[in-house]
Amino acid sequence: MAPFWGFSNYKSTSFKEKEFQCFYIVAFLNKSDNMAEQKDLDFTYTTIDEIFRLSMGETGDYSGAKYDGDFSMTLEEAQKAKHKFIADSLNITKGSKVLDMACGWAPFTRYITDERGAVSIGLTLSQGQADACQKNGYNVLVKDCRKVTPEDFGTFDAITCIGGLEHFCSVEEWQAGNQEKIYSDFFKTLYDLLPVGGRFYMQTMVFSKNMIPFEELDVNAEKDSAAYIMALMVKQFPGSWLPYGPEMVIKCAEPGFKLISKSSGRLDYIETIAQWRKKFRKFNLRKYWLYLSLIPRYFTDREFRHLVAIFKVSPNRVCFEKEIMDHYRLVFEKV
Repeated sequence: MAPFWGFSNYKSTSFKEKEFQCFYIVAFLNKSDNMAEQKDLDFTYTTIDEIFRLSMGETGDYSGAKYDGDFSMTLEEAQKAKHKFIADSLNITKGSKVLDMACGWAPFTRYITDERGAVSIGLTLSQGQADACQKNGYNVLVKDCRKVTPEDFGTFDAITCIGGLEHFCSVEEWQAGNQEKIYSDFFKTLYDLLPVGGRFYMQTMVFSKNMIPFEELDVNAEKDSAAYIMALMVKQFPGSWLPYGPEMVIKCAEPGFKLISKSSGRLDYIETIAQWRKKFRKFNLRKYWLYLSLIPRYFTDREFRHLVAIFKVSPNRVCFEKEIMDHYRLVFEKV
């Protein structure tokens, strides 16, 4: 889920700030929701692709970095530390065949192919992302990672899914009691794609110790309350509902997978969000022109204007700070 939920204490006091806010909401609305329709994802990614690359680089990373408490690191250093951790955890070496699910602009694919000599296939739901990745020389295809079979690409030595699982289950599917089945089915897909001993890495946000009952969510609650923050989350991301702690994910991985390692990246994600804000605010003439191109939607789309209003709050960051949500790195091995 990615990521730009980072606008706490935001006050819309100038036209320039409104430019940024409009862009962030467009970027967020569909990037974070893999349950969105293909055409919605394509519209968003095609629109923001150049803005993203002008801000973050050609293969910028759209997921939480790995500082491990050392916040003197640059964002780029922390993202590389994450990539190294993943590659080491999955035993990726020269010639390893890797499936990079929900790959974004292929930052991890870039790392393992350029620095490890691995062979990678990346998957995304965005044609705009895939086009940008292919232009940069990376093998990225448009395909739903939940529906991959060995007949598509064969099997793999290792698989990653960085920030994808958060969007596999909707509120409605959770309410119908299907959440664990959705995750279990995904692990069955992974099981067919890996040999015994093959490893899978995932990063996922989860509900944490201060999560409240769904019935308490209320957009009319006190502005600093969990009820209000979580109501905003559901309104902004109707296609996504998080796992209840890493334990739910670990349980659904059984019996085909055993857990190798587990670590929280909650504080790292808070810092990552802060660094993203700085990157997107850094001036670039071409980037600002693209921001301006998004302004007409503010005047023609009532729902968009509503989102501008509620984005005075940063639900994601606040949830991390209040420990309503946590963020985990999990490494599994097929048994």
